Amino acid sequence: MTSSSTNVRARADRLRVTVAYAVLLLAVSVTLTAMGARTRASVVSEMSTNLHNLAHGHLAALVGSAFVSDGGNVYLWLPGLVCLLALGELIWRGRGLLITFAVGHIGATLILAVGLVAAVETGWLPFSVARATDVGISYGAVCVLGALTASIPLRWRPAWIGWWLGIGLVATSDADFTAFGHVLALLLGMGLSFRLPSMARWTPVHATLLTVGAAFGFFVLSGCSSLMAPVGGLTGVVVALLANRVVRSAAV
Repeated sequence: MTSSSTNVRARADRLRVTVAYAVLLLAVSVTLTAMGARTRASVVSEMSTNLHNLAHGHLAALVGSAFVSDGGNVYLWLPGLVCLLALGELIWRGRGLLITFAVGHIGATLILAVGLVAAVETGWLPFSVARATDVGISYGAVCVLGALTASIPLRWRPAWIGWWLGIGLVATSDADFTAFGHVLALLLGMGLSFRLPSMARWTPVHATLLTVGAAFGFFVLSGCSSLMAPVGGLTGVVVALLANRVVRSAAV
């Protein structure tokens, strides 16, 4: 066995969680597509982490929803997700990635569910939201994105935080509860980031994974507000930099 093949195998072993998850996502997508639209709709309905399913004890949906997508376009976004998860696994190892993804996917879902119950009971939202479709990888992925915060060099960290929070807040202007879930997942990830290992030295490979993963995260987080999202992001950057300057001045 040559040294190059040994290095490739070693790198693949470091990305076991990412590779396994990507394979499962592909397998589930291909299977549901082969079984037809009616079966896919039934599975999506059963795996949705909406208020109806959670209230009826369908707790398996909290896990199963992470493997089901509402549509057959998995091939379009899977490369971006793989880059994002791969970067996380290289920094935190498999266990850290699993914990981070689970915190975002399950944590944001449950916190959002509490808010939705309150909104429905007070009449802010219609009761139909209790059966809304809510499946996919987005909460977990956004949490992974947020958890990269502590690995961003200190001089760029305020801009990083402001950029993503600005994009997320602009997306909530559409009054889509999923956008609020994304903001929750982002905040959970940012908070968790300082409990996880951080990147000591960035390499070109890490930078490439971050670039592709961040582009994927942008489209997930911005949602239908992708045209206004850069404005929100840049505004967030300015606010974060000014706040950081004020804090540093006060500390002197």
